[in-house]
Amino acid sequence: MAVAYWIFVSFLIVGTFVDFEHFIIPDRVTIGGIIAGIVASLATPGLMDTDSRVAAGIRSLLAAVLGYLILLIVLEAGKVAFGKKRIRLDAPTPFTWKRQGDDADFVVGSEQSLWSDHFAREKDRLLLQCNEVKIDNHTYGNTTLDFHHDRVAVEGNEFVLDNLTEISGVVHELQIPREAMGRGDLKFLAAIGAFLGWRAVLFSLFAGSLLGSIVGLITLIVGKRIWSAKLPFGPYLAFGALSWMFFGDAFLHWYLGLVSAQ
Repeated sequence: MAVAYWIFVSFLIVGTFVDFEHFIIPDRVTIGGIIAGIVASLATPGLMDTDSRVAAGIRSLLAAVLGYLILLIVLEAGKVAFGKKRIRLDAPTPFTWKRQGDDADFVVGSEQSLWSDHFAREKDRLLLQCNEVKIDNHTYGNTTLDFHHDRVAVEGNEFVLDNLTEISGVVHELQIPREAMGRGDLKFLAAIGAFLGWRAVLFSLFAGSLLGSIVGLITLIVGKRIWSAKLPFGPYLAFGALSWMFFGDAFLHWYLGLVSAQ
């Protein structure tokens, strides 16, 4: 089991630091972790609290499915409830959209982001309420830019973004699409389940959400609130998984004692 835990922790370390730096968790970590977790459970059934390799493999697979489905439900529910964010700027602010290779830089005032960061789905839309706009050689007055990931519509005209070099102007209000989390987090929690079982899935989600909420609240209190800021969720899931691995039994005994006392 120690060897399996070493492998598992190595996946957590890589996933954590890649997510902190790039806000993604590569498939080599997530899908690779799911496969490694199922193989480890077949080789070491004790990971799933059984002596049967077949039972361990089935439990590992079901725990992985549970982890993925729980966060999928959270993701879709979050999209319905919080999938759009409206930002009213304090004053009219210059913005630019400038092509950079296969992507583009999107700058509003002092905030800069990659264009691809705002579009997780093909149906996502980003709206800019503008005082003035210049699209290559076309100029518009007070208008609304309706962006999809690959095109922009304005006053009945539609431009393919691949054919544009730069869009600039002055904006006073934005409506941006957003996701509750990335899909890499779904597969990351599935990998945790494949290694540690269904109870670890629930605990990791609870502990990670609690820690992430605390950290997010602290950043809002002590730092400047930035509308384009992102917080990775993978590191908090990793924290929950490690906590379960080392202290899961102690937590269960404490919790069951607390419930029975009432």
